[in-house]
Amino acid sequence: MNEEAFARHRSLLFTVAYEMLGSASDAEDVVQETWLRWAGVDHAAVRDPRAYLVRIVTRQALNRLRSEARRREDYVGEWLPEPLLTSPDVAADVELAESLSIAMLTVLETLSPPERAVFVLREVFETPYDEIAEAVGKSPAAVRQIAHRARDHVAARRPRMPVSTAEQQEAVERFLAAIRNGDLQGLLDVLAPDVVVVADGGGLVAAARHPIEGAERVAGFLIGAGRSADFEAKVVWLNGSPGARIDLGGALNTAVSLAIENGRITRVYAMRNPHKLARLDGVAVLTRS
Repeated sequence: MNEEAFARHRSLLFTVAYEMLGSASDAEDVVQETWLRWAGVDHAAVRDPRAYLVRIVTRQALNRLRSEARRREDYVGEWLPEPLLTSPDVAADVELAESLSIAMLTVLETLSPPERAVFVLREVFETPYDEIAEAVGKSPAAVRQIAHRARDHVAARRPRMPVSTAEQQEAVERFLAAIRNGDLQGLLDVLAPDVVVVADGGGLVAAARHPIEGAERVAGFLIGAGRSADFEAKVVWLNGSPGARIDLGGALNTAVSLAIENGRITRVYAMRNPHKLARLDGVAVLTRS
């Protein structure tokens, strides 16, 4: 029975851990740690296996967040979340897709570990305050205050306007077509004037150490990157939204996620750290239930 309960909720536990950590490899480790603790529990005393498992995975993810803080500080260049290949079905749950976006996960990185845990559990998974309080070791009143503070923080930084999947896909296709064809004006037409490129190479591969800002600088940089004879790019689903996979010489080189407002691209997130591209060979199963 304990194995069945864990298997039934495993995708949920992975989703909670990934939302909290922004790393699929760390999320898998946390889910495994959760299983080890669940296996040693007196299951006859557990009234609600789902709530109990979410509590365990939250505590383990919080521990991991705190231990990772120093490693993030020492990271070479810009740190971006680990992208996941997802099915188009994820986009049908608009709130889940938004919370999973690379843009949102980068915003969540600016929260403290308790704020991130509370925000994710309350805003994404609609967990009752008393259950969150048990998971994070605080009173329900304190959790409400943390949730309010985290909501305000995220609201001030999240993308301002929701964009339909069709708009996202069109922007990605125009973006890739312009880079493939070396079409500078076509690229400028789809970029917002204040567009920013953020690249993550982790010190392992070449990548801009600092954000590149402004449409002309960004367009020049991207057109140059697309000049390679073996450059291939295609639209794929990343973190619940249309994104891009770029191959060089037939091998995966970069995963690209775009933030879009008013039909124009405001942020380009380029994940190049090879350790963070390992999950793009299979579709991740993500769920809020």
